[in-house]
Amino acid sequence: MKLSELMAEVELQPDFEGVVTADDYVLAIGLAGSETGPGDYLVAQEGISEHSGAMSAQTAENTYIRGGTQSTKTGTTRTINVTGDRYVGDAFQDALTAHALKFGTGQAVIKPYVYFNIITGKGEQGLVSIVIDEDPSGAAGNNAGFKATLTAKGTPKEYNYTQSLSTMNSKPDAEESQT
Repeated sequence: MKLSELMAEVELQPDFEGVVTADDYVLAIGLAGSETGPGDYLVAQEGISEHSGAMSAQTAENTYIRGGTQSTKTGTTRTINVTGDRYVGDAFQDALTAHALKFGTGQAVIKPYVYFNIITGKGEQGLVSIVIDEDPSGAAGNNAGFKATLTAKGTPKEYNYTQSLSTMNSKPDAEESQT
């Protein structure tokens, strides 16, 4: 399913306040390479049991006169893990687990993505390097599973989903802070 199809019936609530669940977050990736913008990205949905975002701070230790040792944050690495039951026929899974991505290297495995809250439309966008960790996996008689690790390249940009044509047709490195 494309992101534009998923969001067609969604009414955003930018001022939402309350508890959200993991199901309220959308991960969509431009896996085909022919997308004109985030609206064409494929959504992680069918058979996906988990997509968990993690952020790892990068720090440097500095020692100062009379101040002692202090840690300084120098950056952050975004990692998203995707786990699920292998569902053949789902466009996202078929593209993610394709031979070219599983065994690809370098620029061939770097794809644009958006990761945002479906209630507010707020999140991030950037580029991820895709590593397929398991495909297929599982004990005999169980569903075949897969696992992928997506690591952001550089610092993701702020992303605000809107149904406007300017956002739907923007490139992944274009500014997305309009509402």
